[in-house]
This record gives sequence, C-alpha cells and structure tokens, in this order.
Amino acid sequence: MKKRKIVLSIVAVAVFISSFVFFSPVAKSVESSWTVFYEVLDIVHREFVEKNVNTTDLIYGAIKGMLESLNDPYSRFMDPKAFGETKVHMKGEFYGVGIQIGMKNNILTVIAPIEGTPADKAGIKSLDYIVSIDGISTEKISLEEAVNKIRGQKGTKVLLGIRRKGEKEVLEIPIVRGGIKLKSVNKSKMVTDSIGYVQLVTFESKEATKEIEDAISKLKEKKFKGLIVDLRNNGGGLLQNAIQIASIFLKEGVIVQTVDRNSEKEIFSVVPRPVKVQSYLVILINEASASASEILAGAIQDHKRGIIVGKHSFGKASVQNIRPLSDGSAVLITIAKYLTPKGTDISKKGIIPDIESDFTTENIKVMSAPEYEYNEKDDVQLQKAISIMNDMMKSDQKSGKINKRQKLVTVNKNSD
Repeated sequence: MKKRKIVLSIVAVAVFISSFVFFSPVAKSVESSWTVFYEVLDIVHREFVEKNVNTTDLIYGAIKGMLESLNDPYSRFMDPKAFGETKVHMKGEFYGVGIQIGMKNNILTVIAPIEGTPADKAGIKSLDYIVSIDGISTEKISLEEAVNKIRGQKGTKVLLGIRRKGEKEVLEIPIVRGGIKLKSVNKSKMVTDSIGYVQLVTFESKEATKEIEDAISKLKEKKFKGLIVDLRNNGGGLLQNAIQIASIFLKEGVIVQTVDRNSEKEIFSVVPRPVKVQSYLVILINEASASASEILAGAIQDHKRGIIVGKHSFGKASVQNIRPLSDGSAVLITIAKYLTPKGTDISKKGIIPDIESDFTTENIKVMSAPEYEYNEKDDVQLQKAISIMNDMMKSDQKSGKINKRQKLVTVNKNSD
C-alpha cells in the first residue's frame, strides 16, 4: 500500500468526475445518484417549512449518512471542530471525560477508561455498555455522534447511562469533564527483586514509544531478569507505535501485515530501536485490549518471544487513516485489515492468550467496591503473570527461550 498525498482543487474534481462519467460504465450510476442528491438539496431549499436551512449542515449530514451506510463503526466524518479536537487529543492533552469507546456487537462500549481521569474516578469500567448519553438512547447513534456528545468543555457535565455486562440495572453516572493529560506509561516498577513491570495504557500519544523506552531503561538499572508488559484496558492507537514498541522485544521478522481493498499485502517488520529487551517476557491482555495492543501481543505470540496471559482481546483488526478535507473537516476511513505475522485474522475474535486467567466473581465484587484501593495481591492476572515469570526464571538457563516458553505454556494450561 503506497503512501500518497492527493491535493484536488474544485476544478480538478470537476474534471475527474466528468472524465469518469464519460469513460466508465459504472459512472452513469454515480452521475444519476448525484442528480438525485442535487434534486433533494434543491427541494429542501425551496420547499422545507423552515427557511433558514444551513447548506453545510445538510452536506455534512449526507456525508455522515454515506459513511454510516458502510456498516463500519470506525469510518466516520469529523467536522472542523471535531477534527481540531482530535489533533489536540493526539498531542496528549485535551478536555473530556477520559474514556476510549468502540462498538462491540453493535453496542456502544467502553473499551477502557484512562486511569486518573474523570470517567475513571466516577467508576466507569472497561466493557461497560453506554446505553444513554444525557438521557438520549445510544441504540441508533453512530460512534462519531457518541464521541461528539461525550466531548465537551472543561467543567461541564455529561450523564452516562451505564449497563454492566450480565446485569439488567442501568446506572446513571454523572461525570464532570476535565483536563486529560494522556500518558502512555501509567506505571513502571519492580514487582519482585528480579521482575520488572510496565503498564502501557495507550498507543495514541506520539510519545508512546519514547515513554516505554525510558521506563524500560530505568528498570534496566535495577537489573530485571524478566519483564511483564501490561496491555489490559489498552484500547490501542497509532500503528507506528505498535511497530516501534514490538521492535523493542523482537530481534527480527514480521510484526504485522495489512491487506487493502485490492487484497494487496504490506509487511511491517522489526525496525532498529535504541532500547532492546532480551529478557523473559510476559504480556498481559484482557477483553479491553484492542487494536495496537493486539498487534503487539500477536507479534510476541507468533514469534514465541513471550507468554500471553489473561483473557482474549477485543478483536479490532482494522487500520484507519485520517484524510483532511479542504474546509478543515476530515474523514477517518478504514483502509485495511491487519493480520498477525502468521496471517491470522483476529477480527471480532481477538488474541487468544497462551494461558487464560480471569477474576472470580468474588474478586470482582471486592475490587468494584467504591472504597476499594488497588492492591497487587488482589490482581489475580498479575499474580499469575508473576508466577509464570518465576517458573521461567527457575527453568534451565541453558535451554532456549522458545523451548522454555512452550514447556511452561503446556504445564500452566494443565495446572489451571
């Protein structure tokens, strides 16, 4: 898939359309559709009961409808204001409630709240269903509409109707929007004398790779023998970050491959990085690990570089590109699907962990209490990762990591 920049003036577009109409049999259908569109636009302007109809709003509405007809929740239109907010968001500091949302089974779903944000403090949890926003049902609204309704100025309030998985009761949760500073690395520390731990909460920030490299460099000073990378509740982000971060852990080989509309594949391989990790590796994932998180976990799994622990991931296996438009608006369009290095399509299935680990009903009840403060000992998935890491480090130091990994996966699966 070649990168290309296309700049079209209105005249150029007109020439393209006229040429397309003249030469292409398919174009006659397109020309007919344009005719109908302009007929409707003219009827609205001449006959609609309210005279002050904004043409831009009509056009934007038509564009949104066009993208919604693709039945792809990730392709959407952003007006100039929304696009401006998105650009600020990517710089790592913005206003809002601090959640990543997506569509799961056609239901508006919280992929993950960002730790320490208004949404997190209000009690919003990964995989919560958002059934209403300010009293309006989300059943028939698009992802783009939901994003616009939840966004807002600092100090303003939004009311989210939340239904938890497996529960019928709807919780009405008010959230006051605030300033959000996006940090890619939320925690980095030694969890034992020999095991390092890094929690990566997003791939969205342009500083994500540098942040994790800095965190790993500091942990290296403490001479860790094994590293746990926590991707739970990480909703993903930039493809480039996933490739660079995977390159920290892999010596060589394919990280991910994308397939475009023409079935053409593009291979993304390991790139040079100033920081490399060759120690034992465990990756933690859950149902809210999505997109770039799945690229990283899939690459580690396919190359047998480490052990994947937790629950199957979200299953978002598509790549979007932002196409800025001439009036300051933009289209976010799905341009490809991605496959793991071995060619596995994880769409809607997710990455299946090597070793499954989940919270018990009692764990969830304790950790969901409003007064609860996080304690590593209650985190059964993290404790499982630490146990597996200890087993790896106790195994024969002379044997290869791949063999140790395969043996440990088998042993742990049989023991669960």
